[in-house]
Amino acid sequence: MEQHALQKTTGMDQHVGTCHCGAVRFAVTVDLGKGGTRCNCSICIRVSQLSAIVKPGEFTLLSDASALSVYAWGGRTGRRYFCTQCGIHCFLRGNLPELGGEYVSVNLNCLENVELTELAVAYWDGRHDNWHAGPRERPWPILTARPA
Repeated sequence: MEQHALQKTTGMDQHVGTCHCGAVRFAVTVDLGKGGTRCNCSICIRVSQLSAIVKPGEFTLLSDASALSVYAWGGRTGRRYFCTQCGIHCFLRGNLPELGGEYVSVNLNCLENVELTELAVAYWDGRHDNWHAGPRERPWPILTARPA
């Protein structure tokens, strides 16, 4: 596997991301100093995604798109892309006015040479469609009917 210099985690920097087997590769320009987000919805919990949202122009797929499969669910506002070989969920493409229109949600767990434990994490309550509450510094409950 190609070696990359350890990337700093502040400011808009370009990072390379891959799936586990390397069939999917991408480049993303992202400010990791802003941290990442986690959601408690049923799919984000299952894939344990730590994500950052970027504009489509800040994301470049480096591998052939034939290495990807797509999963869309619910209101179909987003399409999750994953490797056809190893199954790793690498990124999501979506379009939501609340997020400024078209966006790419990158799975930060796929980035090479980034110390994820140093990133701040904000938490969303997607499981209860509690988006209006915004993110917070501690995880939202999973098993409650709806947070107060």
